[in-house]
Amino acid sequence: QVQLVESGGGLVQAGDSLRLSCVDPRRTFLNNGVGWFRQAPGKDREFVASISWNGGASNYLESVKGRFTISRDNGKSTVYLQMNNLKPEDTAVYYCASSRSAAASVAKDWYRYWGRGTQVTVFS
Repeated sequence: QVQLVESGGGLVQAGDSLRLSCVDPRRTFLNNGVGWFRQAPGKDREFVASISWNGGASNYLESVKGRFTISRDNGKSTVYLQMNNLKPEDTAVYYCASSRSAAASVAKDWYRYWGRGTQVTVFS
């Protein structure tokens, strides 16, 4: 079973930065879009950002535009989420997922393989 592996979460102060990584050990998402989602306690899992198979297109949740940047290095089979100027409302478990499509998909239903998540906690 394909399993993506997230890392880079942590406990930070508002205004700080973190970079999350998503590694695909089996190199299965090289031709697929990859997305980042997050889930806060008591809330549904929501889309955060996605990137197309070659990095040529990306999409973002409105509230993270200008603060978060998604990128990928297919040579390392890794997708990154650079998060700057973090806010307490960004606190959640962050998951990466591989899409069925090569595009930068937004809808959660398009994603088939998921990681186990990494916790991001931002205090004010």
